[in-house]
Amino acid sequence: MRTLVIGDIHGGFKGVQQAINRANIKPDDELIFLGDYVDGWSESAETVSYLIGLSQENKCMFIRGNHDDLCYKWLAHNEKPMQWVQQGGQSSIDSYEKLNKSEINSHISFFKNLLSYHIDDKNRLFIHAGFQNLRGPQYEHYDTAAYWDRTLWEMALALDKTLHQKHSLYPERLKIFNEVYIGHTPVTRIGKTTPHNAATVWNIDTGAAFKGPVTVMDLDTKEYWQSDPVWTLYPDENGRNVV
Repeated sequence: MRTLVIGDIHGGFKGVQQAINRANIKPDDELIFLGDYVDGWSESAETVSYLIGLSQENKCMFIRGNHDDLCYKWLAHNEKPMQWVQQGGQSSIDSYEKLNKSEINSHISFFKNLLSYHIDDKNRLFIHAGFQNLRGPQYEHYDTAAYWDRTLWEMALALDKTLHQKHSLYPERLKIFNEVYIGHTPVTRIGKTTPHNAATVWNIDTGAAFKGPVTVMDLDTKEYWQSDPVWTLYPDENGRNVV
C-alpha cells in the first residue's frame, strides 16, 4: 500500500487523470489531495465528479483549497466576488452549466465536507496553504489561514540552510511536524516544475493552473509522476495564465 499526495489541479481534469494513470494507482493506495480542484481550465465540474468517483474506489482524503472555498460559496450561497470570477472562477461557472441540480448538490456536499488539514500518525501535516499559530493549525483562531496563508512556505524558502533545527533562531512553526505537505503557491514562481522541499515543507503545487503539470508523489519514497504540462492538454484555453 502506498500513500500518495496530489497537488493543485485547477480544473485540469485531463491532467489529474493522466498523472493518476501514470502513477498506476492500485485499490489499496491511499490518496491525499491538497486542494484547489477548480478554477482555471474548463473542466472544473468534471474534475470534481472524477474525484467523487475515485473516492468510491480508493481511500481518499480531500483538503480544502482557497479556490474550492470560493466555488462552494458561489454554488451554495450565490456569492460571486469579481476577483474570484477574474482569477479562474468564470471557468468554473461555465463548467457547472453542464450539470443538473442533483449533480450540483452532490458537489456542494463534496465542497462542504473538505478538510482544513490532516495530521497523520507519522506527524505529517497536509494542508493547502499553511498556518500562522506557533503551536500549529489546530490552534488557529480563523481556519482561513489553512487555505490562504503563504508565510509558512515563504519562511521555509528564506531559511538559512546552515541553521540547525535545534538552533534557538530556528522557526517554531517548522519544528512542529516531521513533514508538511502544501500546495497553493506554485513552485513555478521559483523556476521549478517538480515537487520542491524547503526545510520540513514539501510543496506539491507544480503550476498546473499555469504552465506546469499535475503531480502525484509517494510520501515514503518521494518518487513522483506528472501529467504533461496541463496547458498542452487544453491548447485553446488560457487557464489562469495572464494574457
